[in-house]
Amino acid sequence: ETMVDIDSRSKSSQPHWYERHVQPCVAELLGSALFIFIGCLSVVEDAEGTGRLQPALAHGLALGLAIAVLGDI
Repeated sequence: ETMVDIDSRSKSSQPHWYERHVQPCVAELLGSALFIFIGCLSVVEDAEGTGRLQPALAHGLALGLAIAVLGDI
């Protein structure tokens, strides 16, 4: 038997309970915290003349970052 045959039989088809239950919850928590934290920080020190652009860009970039980092989970 080759090494590939042994490796394919040893792995189960079901993902581990951590990957099914805990990992998505942690990813949701981190993504939401990042989105809210960056969004709130963008409004704390409002520079003159930015108006609604600064919070909108901050929320958009935070959402893009959260999707890029946690999207696979």
